[in-house]
Amino acid sequence: MITITSIEMNAWIAGLLWPLTRILGLITAAPLFGNASVPVPVKIALGVLLASIIAPAIPALPAADPLSMAGLLILVQELLIGVAMGFAIRLVFAAIEMAGEICSLTMGLGFASFFDPLTKGRSSAVSQFLALIATMAFLAANAHLVLLEALAESFITMPISATPMSSSAEWEMAKWGGLIFSAGLHLSLPIVAALLITQVALGILTRAAPQLNIFGIGFPITLGVGMLVIVMVLPYLGNPFQVLFNQGIETARRVPRLAATPKAPAAPAQTTRPAALPLGPVDGAPGQQR
Repeated sequence: MITITSIEMNAWIAGLLWPLTRILGLITAAPLFGNASVPVPVKIALGVLLASIIAPAIPALPAADPLSMAGLLILVQELLIGVAMGFAIRLVFAAIEMAGEICSLTMGLGFASFFDPLTKGRSSAVSQFLALIATMAFLAANAHLVLLEALAESFITMPISATPMSSSAEWEMAKWGGLIFSAGLHLSLPIVAALLITQVALGILTRAAPQLNIFGIGFPITLGVGMLVIVMVLPYLGNPFQVLFNQGIETARRVPRLAATPKAPAAPAQTTRPAALPLGPVDGAPGQQR
């Protein structure tokens, strides 16, 4: 007769529940996986499948009851780690969407906004277009698989433990949040520069011929120039997107390592194995300046 004690039952529950919490945290926050169009049962099923694959290979778990206070603290910590890893990739898409917002405002398409089911807000047409391009590039580069690989590695770099995680990961995420402004501005610079030259030319034309109706011809010209520059820039967006994806995945890899370090150094060491994404050649390391 097979007998199962409560200690063994708690160990089995914890062996699946704690890895599942970190995985579901990443699936909830990461783009593509956490998209609102993906049904919740599909997300849960994917998380359970990944947890059942990863759980047998993770290090030994702490001897704590999942329903005790220590077990609940471990549960919350695993959730925070998974959300932080997914949020690191979400910031990359936020930077691309910000580039689209800047382009829309410069072109005069600020009024052409639509409801975005992902952010539950309104975003411009150019922003949604660039977000769709980034999503297709994300899939074409197999970055979603590299992200899942980084998630599996996080159980080795930051094993499930009752030790509170360090605050270095929070500081790393705060610094990584600056990517929204820097990368968004860099991606939109070609369009902003072209439209600035167009506005200067229209100002000179209005000064030379005051009888022209600048409000009647200015909007179609700026809109046409903006669309033309977007079409010309699209073939060259592969390398910037690849660099952003690489940096996002490297940041997601650093989050568990920093969380496991009691006192992280000022400059965390980069991993020796970059997350190579087969989208196109990139000169330099994944963390290079754009």
